[in-house]
Amino acid sequence: MKQKPTDITKKKINRPSKTIATNKEGLFNYEIIEKYQAGLVLSGPEVKAAKLGQMSLKGSYVTIDNNSEVWLIKSYITPYKPAKSAQAKYDPGQKRKLLLHKEEISSLLGKSKQKGLTIIPINVYTKRGLIKADIALARGKTKIDKRETIKKREASREIARTLKQRV
Repeated sequence: MKQKPTDITKKKINRPSKTIATNKEGLFNYEIIEKYQAGLVLSGPEVKAAKLGQMSLKGSYVTIDNNSEVWLIKSYITPYKPAKSAQAKYDPGQKRKLLLHKEEISSLLGKSKQKGLTIIPINVYTKRGLIKADIALARGKTKIDKRETIKKREASREIARTLKQRV
């Protein structure tokens, strides 16, 4: 008697998200107030290069133009080598569109007008095969705040070292 094979195609496959790029400099220089998740509009070769981890967010920031469109500025995606035809006119530092809901855009626009607040990308990652970006409303840190961050990091490293040596 033959058994029918179970239909495994209908089950959802939960792939873990993979971090592509992190803005370490931005996380150090800014205090995060509010986070948002945005989709990233990329061309085919850019997606392949980004999934290979060939992306940098160093020095990048987010702007909102007059048409209420959100743009990621100064992010760098290395040209994808197998896509030779698209490389001739490709600019690795071009601005890239971010996809957000209208309510999120209006909220960000209103809050970013306040003095001292800016919008920065935190990290870029894959989620269910799509490329997403975490952006944040942030306030710049002072030198004293940065020193406190360094002290906390060193203290946690020292605690981890001592716990590791005891085990």
